[in-house]
Amino acid sequence: MAMVELEPVPEEDDLLEKLHHHGGDLDYKGRVDVSSDMTRFDEERLKQLIISHMHYTGSTRAKEILDNWEEYRPKFAKVMPVEYRRALREMEEKKQIRAAE
Repeated sequence: MAMVELEPVPEEDDLLEKLHHHGGDLDYKGRVDVSSDMTRFDEERLKQLIISHMHYTGSTRAKEILDNWEEYRPKFAKVMPVEYRRALREMEEKKQIRAAE
């Protein structure tokens, strides 16, 4: 798994500063995990998104990817914000504690 740092988007930065006083704070919003280790659910969802894209747009690229799925599948990566992953983990831990009570 790789950690990637993002550059701020000026318009987003200005809006976050105005609304939440978080402008320029990449530690707050800019870190993501990049992983090629998708779960079976992730892979199924990805494939369904590509199928829908092909259906609605007639994309020849999407058809090529689907026709050669075994070749293209490893080229996709899962990207998830670090804070989002942490929040999901905390919610799961709370759920397990409640179930044990």
